[in-house]
Amino acid sequence: MKIFVISDTHGRIKKAVEVYKNLTDVDLMVHLGDYKRDALDLESRLGVDTVFVEGNMDGSMTLESSSKIIDTEYGKILITHGHLENVKDGFENITSRCISQGCKAVLFGHTHRPLYEEKNGIYLLNPGSISVPRDGSRGSYAIIHTSADRFRASVVYCDNKKSPSGSSQRGGYLKRLLNYSDRF
Repeated sequence: MKIFVISDTHGRIKKAVEVYKNLTDVDLMVHLGDYKRDALDLESRLGVDTVFVEGNMDGSMTLESSSKIIDTEYGKILITHGHLENVKDGFENITSRCISQGCKAVLFGHTHRPLYEEKNGIYLLNPGSISVPRDGSRGSYAIIHTSADRFRASVVYCDNKKSPSGSSQRGGYLKRLLNYSDRF
């Protein structure tokens, strides 16, 4: 199974559409929140099966709206926005939740920064933000390939290179505060 994973589009889906049109054999798109309406619009425009969750900017304050479990041939994968698991403060909560729900991997957003690592047999994947990155890049997404015995993922940068840290931000303290608040 090939899965296209994005997060934190915040009303800006043009880049996601462009990226998707250059991909082949995508079985599923996963949108990890912020904004739900973007996921619905992408599903309609692209005609791809889409699974999505709501994020903090959608007003989601329950685990039921901000997370789901998808079944793959590899096993269960927890998808969540991550704000209710406090991913900005570490991954203990999200890893424990993943294990308690019998999942082998967790996909999350919220931080706008990509991450892909394995901890204690659990894969953690954050595609970063394709539209509003916070890592000095021009955006990123993830591609996952699953099989019965394998979970393989990669974070892909939209321009294949990272900008020097901080160079993508213009403005001062107030602009950074407003851009990075996310209410949580």
